[in-house]
Amino acid sequence: MYNAVKEKEYIMQSGFVAAIDLGTSKIRGVIGRKNENGVVSIIAYQEVPSDNCIRRGIVHNVEKTGSSVRKLIDLLENKSGKKIARAYVSLSGQSLYCTNTREVKQLSQTGIVTEDIVNQLQSNAEKFKPDFKQMYAIADVEYFVDEKPEKNPVGVACSLIEADFKAIIGRPNLFTNIKNAIENKSNLEIFDFIVGPLATAAATLTEEEKELGCALIDFGAGTTSISIYKGDILRYMVVIPFGGQNITKDICELNFTEADAEQYKTKFGKAKEASETKTASSFFTSPFSSPTAKPDINMEELNKVIGLRLDEITANIKEQINQSGYKGQLGAGLIITGGASQLKHLDIYLEEKLDMKVRRATAKKTIVNNSSELTNDPSYAQILGLMMFADKDCEYTYTDDFEDKEKGNEEGKEENSRKNKKSFSDLRNMVNKKNEKKEEKPKKSGSFGSKMGDFFSGFFTEDDDE
Repeated sequence: MYNAVKEKEYIMQSGFVAAIDLGTSKIRGVIGRKNENGVVSIIAYQEVPSDNCIRRGIVHNVEKTGSSVRKLIDLLENKSGKKIARAYVSLSGQSLYCTNTREVKQLSQTGIVTEDIVNQLQSNAEKFKPDFKQMYAIADVEYFVDEKPEKNPVGVACSLIEADFKAIIGRPNLFTNIKNAIENKSNLEIFDFIVGPLATAAATLTEEEKELGCALIDFGAGTTSISIYKGDILRYMVVIPFGGQNITKDICELNFTEADAEQYKTKFGKAKEASETKTASSFFTSPFSSPTAKPDINMEELNKVIGLRLDEITANIKEQINQSGYKGQLGAGLIITGGASQLKHLDIYLEEKLDMKVRRATAKKTIVNNSSELTNDPSYAQILGLMMFADKDCEYTYTDDFEDKEKGNEEGKEENSRKNKKSFSDLRNMVNKKNEKKEEKPKKSGSFGSKMGDFFSGFFTEDDDE
């Protein structure tokens, strides 16, 4: 479990870091090197279709996901000429949300808060076991000394220190399915997993936006995540089960294939019709094949369908902002990103519907020193955020004996072919076993006891994942 509160290390010398983003429509992979400042130089990137094996951010078909990831890794290795042993992987899904867990420490009389005390509070928070859920990350922490907020409590004299940890929790099967698909089926070690919305926030938000208060909306294909920051701390996070794929399927009801519906949406669809773009005719001939093969499309009907689904998604976003308790306190407004955020005039539409200023966001240019095509593409914001958290070498390291064997094979030396050496697959499995982290099984603890738990247990049912 990655802990966003802890400091990040950067130890790249000669290897590289690798990240995989498991999206509802695409599975993306990136490998790159990081310098001492954490800036990434992209070595290679690839994407493959998810082909319905991932639904609403959750691995649905373990076999197909493993096969797709294996194909992705092969493409990255062929493109870069390097071997990938392990990777950092995104963890998403509609059951994820943020909740508070509080730790308290009473000091003898009036004492001094030490680093050890802060670390103990952190260690206790990491043992948090919500009912029927699993904690996947600690996103942020807010300290109070003698009931007064304090950003840096170490060295402060007080009699009581409290820490409110912002924990990201979700269904236990979220990571289990990912692990089965990637480690067991695609033969790749998961070095660590990063909660997707946290990675997106790291890649797109400025410190000023998080301090003033903002709502980060990541429009994906299967889900839309909402992360609310205020005072430089994550205050609220939820994933709703609607995204760009829902709009595409609605367009299919106009008697189009899903492939054509997706192209109509991206090429001609608008969240809001600007008056100056209206033409005398509302019909356009299909640009994807001969006019005789496919019907003309009524642009007004297309945008009406898009608008109806957008109204539903936006109503959910508005409700979640109200639920957060930070309505009217988000000075930096709305920041939108993700592949589905590229719908024309979406920013204008949201400004009117939510009465908030809107900024379209891609990954910050300061985190990558090449491959501007990625930093200009909002669909790559999350995976570039994963690269920010990745800090350990992911390159496969051959043993001396194995290198000798490979060299011997290339030179056709018969003596090496007779040696009983381990295959590349065997060695990778050996590495996997050696480094495999024991997965904690969720235990039933005391009642979660919050109204948010009741709200989400009813809102997200097992049937929603299908």
